[in-house]
Amino acid sequence: MRLISQDTMSQYSTNFLLLPIPEYPVLDCVPNKIIKLVVLGGSSVGKTGALYSRKFTIDGEQISLQVQDTPFVSLEDDTDSICCQEQINRSIYWADGFVFVYSITDYESYRVIRPLHQHIRKIHPNANIPLLLMANKGDLLRARQVSSKEGLQLASELGGTYYEVSARENCEGVHEAFQQLCQEVSRIIGSCNGEKRRGLHLVRPKSPNMQDLKRRLKQALTSKGKSATTL
Repeated sequence: MRLISQDTMSQYSTNFLLLPIPEYPVLDCVPNKIIKLVVLGGSSVGKTGALYSRKFTIDGEQISLQVQDTPFVSLEDDTDSICCQEQINRSIYWADGFVFVYSITDYESYRVIRPLHQHIRKIHPNANIPLLLMANKGDLLRARQVSSKEGLQLASELGGTYYEVSARENCEGVHEAFQQLCQEVSRIIGSCNGEKRRGLHLVRPKSPNMQDLKRRLKQALTSKGKSATTL
């Protein structure tokens, strides 16, 4: 199943979500899992602001993949704070995993990533956040403004995986990156036994201490009894 038609592909420039997708078995039944990814980043990094969907198998399991490509995020003037549209916040809340995209030819797009991750942490403070840091336009080495070392360091800081790709010249790298993120999200969904909160999977809280609950209940009943006797 392809994301777009061959006619649309003829108009493609550097948008990695408009790449020809390798054929996967088309499913005749309901998929076992739905994986929702959101693509985030600055302007001119290879994004469209559209929703894509397809079905395939991964590790022998039937998967329905939904990818929300959001409008670009920008830094506020002379600050490291970002300006997010409400649509982006809704997508962040909706998603199971995140793809952060910047261009190696634009340092400002790289600067957006760290405050963007902090913004996500405010929305999901206690959640597991599977993420992929993708450095696009890897074919434009002469115009490079962000080194591979800087990309690797940022990915390590955020706890994600780093891929430097060229959506224009090598779609296989993009496919590999998305597949790895899907596998990670799939494992997290499986470990949660189906329990999830409209998007990211929260860390399961510890079971309450039953002895402590009994002690508190006894104290409350004793307090009520003393109050009744006084009256």
